[in-house]
Amino acid sequence: MNKQHLATGTVTQAFGNLLHVRFDGAIRQGEVARVNLGEESLLAEVIEIAGHEAKLQVFEDTRGVKLNTPVHFVGHLLEAELGPGLLTTIFDGLQNPLEEVAKATGTYLSRGVYLPPLDRKKRWDFQPIAKVGDLLERGDAMGSVPEGRFKHLIMVPFSHFGKVKITFVEKAGAYPIDTVIAKGEDEEGRVLEFTMVQRWPVKNALMEGKKIRPTKMMDTGMRILDTQFPVLKGGTFCSPGPFGAGKTVMQHHLSKYSDVDIVVIVACGERAGEVVEVLRTFPQIIDPHTNESLMKRTVMICNTSSMPVAAREASVYMGATLAEYYRQMGLEVLLLADSTSRWAQAMREMSGRLEEIPGDEAFPAYLASRICSFYERAGVVELKNGETGSLTIGGSVSPAGGNFEEPVTQASLSVVGAFHGLSRARSDARRYPAVDPLISWTKYLDEVGAELNPRLSSWAEKVKASAQIVRKGDEIGKRMEVVGEEGVAIDDMIVYLKSELYEFCYLQQNAFDKEDTYCPLERQIELFGLIQKIFDAELEFDVHDVARSFFLTLQNELKNINFMPFHSQKYHDAMASIEAKINEKTVR
Repeated sequence: MNKQHLATGTVTQAFGNLLHVRFDGAIRQGEVARVNLGEESLLAEVIEIAGHEAKLQVFEDTRGVKLNTPVHFVGHLLEAELGPGLLTTIFDGLQNPLEEVAKATGTYLSRGVYLPPLDRKKRWDFQPIAKVGDLLERGDAMGSVPEGRFKHLIMVPFSHFGKVKITFVEKAGAYPIDTVIAKGEDEEGRVLEFTMVQRWPVKNALMEGKKIRPTKMMDTGMRILDTQFPVLKGGTFCSPGPFGAGKTVMQHHLSKYSDVDIVVIVACGERAGEVVEVLRTFPQIIDPHTNESLMKRTVMICNTSSMPVAAREASVYMGATLAEYYRQMGLEVLLLADSTSRWAQAMREMSGRLEEIPGDEAFPAYLASRICSFYERAGVVELKNGETGSLTIGGSVSPAGGNFEEPVTQASLSVVGAFHGLSRARSDARRYPAVDPLISWTKYLDEVGAELNPRLSSWAEKVKASAQIVRKGDEIGKRMEVVGEEGVAIDDMIVYLKSELYEFCYLQQNAFDKEDTYCPLERQIELFGLIQKIFDAELEFDVHDVARSFFLTLQNELKNINFMPFHSQKYHDAMASIEAKINEKTVR
């Protein structure tokens, strides 16, 4: 949109972060505007238009806004700036680089300060890929620059539709990101210039290529997830749980150990203390897959509970757009949103100010469709060069009082592929991770079984059988609370002991032990195979005490194995010792 035709307006009413603005000119839904307060200028977004009056949500504190405060519309939607330098950076929900903002404003961030997301001074080693005369389309690579251990592709902007004939490509060398690295002509003969930077509206899904079905497992190093409730690369999952059950800690584990190329963390309305802890610890953590700092593959979007509520919605979409951008390079990306409940609360607040008809628990009636459209941005995309990129989305949910029947949890359950429900009872009993195997589920088990069958036959069937043992063991345990151990049959007692062994030795992990905090898939397969031998063994006991004593011995030895270095002689000896005990007790 031409600058001379940009709309202007003035404030007529204000309700918190919601402003009523009378304007002249043409604007559109979602357009960004600037509310001018003299030396300060606050960003806002158009959320409703009626005639010549628009409603804007301001992303900052509106102190000082008054009648007839001038407003200038900028002519574009809320956008993300995409290009080299996103990795290792910490942004807010509007993609302000927080470290640079802190340098400019001091310890306490000032409102109205908006800095370029990407460093304009840094030079990047550009290597051309396209040649003069090539016909390219949106998403095609014109060149590349190294970004850490990744090859960051400089692509034809996704905002351009149609073919471009390349007329100029810059030679290899080190350039700032605003350098024109290529020129071309579109189908109408217009001359186009391309830099290393492009922009994309955050609320529109960014994708070029063909979506295909996910098939590859995402290894997280967490046994209860990888074995019982796995997630596929390109899939979706949610982790609801009450306060203090370990949702954030579990997401931190996934960001540290998941077998992906890029991790985008969105702290949406999280407590500032938790965000600060992540910012302090991540640079010191070594990525087990690369032996480099974890920050080298991480992008953070921080919108804490102390920041303006209007920016929460933007933070989730911003994270999704950055993740989609890296997926288009053929990389495997994990997006973690913590938490979608606070994102939904921001929607509820804005819906109330707009006086919309409320749905369940005063959430907007469109809550389910918004959550669905967010998770649908996940998936595996087949690119034109035959390569694939994946985006896996995981959201934690914070239902009030741990009530999984509330609208945000229910809307998430209807769309995700895996549900990792955290339980207050398990966290109170110090059973971590506190994922409850009785209520959690996954739709991806058969695909993971097909992938792991060559390494352990009938994987999916064995996992389903183990889940059945856990359910039966829980039922027997409840019966024993009423009638005592001697009140149940010895066969039921054995099932109960098997379920306890499986939960205690396999489904639980010690995050403070350097060996147990991350369990590689190869190690999981060996341990799970050993437990299956215990499950399949025809064990016979005369009295309950003997059975309990035998399983307690196995339990202690199995638990100790988790703390032994993988493939050490001590580890192999312990595995062999347990097999010998099983064979000795097996009825021939």
